[in-house]
Amino acid sequence: MTKRKWIAAAVVAVAVTGTGAGLAMANGGGDDSDGPITGTALEQATTAALASTGGGRVTDTEVGDEESYYEVEVTLADGSQVDVQLDESFNVVGSKADREGAEDENSADGD
Repeated sequence: MTKRKWIAAAVVAVAVTGTGAGLAMANGGGDDSDGPITGTALEQATTAALASTGGGRVTDTEVGDEESYYEVEVTLADGSQVDVQLDESFNVVGSKADREGAEDENSADGD
C-alpha cells in the first residue's frame, strides 16, 4: 500500500509541474512584456497620462506597447478616448485619439 501512495504522489507532482509549464508557455514563457501596468508604475503612469489629457478616466494600460514603453488609454468626459504614450521615466512621448473618424477630424482641423 505504501508503494501506491508514492506512485500517486509522483503522478500528482508530474501533473502539477506539467500544468505550470503549460501555463508558462501559454503566457509566452515570461519573455513577453505586454500586459497591464501594475503597482507603483500604474500610479505614476496614471498621474502622467491624466495630466497630459487634462483629466478623464484611465480605462486600459499596457507595458511594452509597440509605440512606447507604457501606453495609457484615457476616456474623456465626452466619451472620446486618447492613448497616451509614456517612456520608462513616465514622460509623455506622444498621444493620439483612439476613436473612429479621429483621423478625418484631425485632418479637418488642419485646414
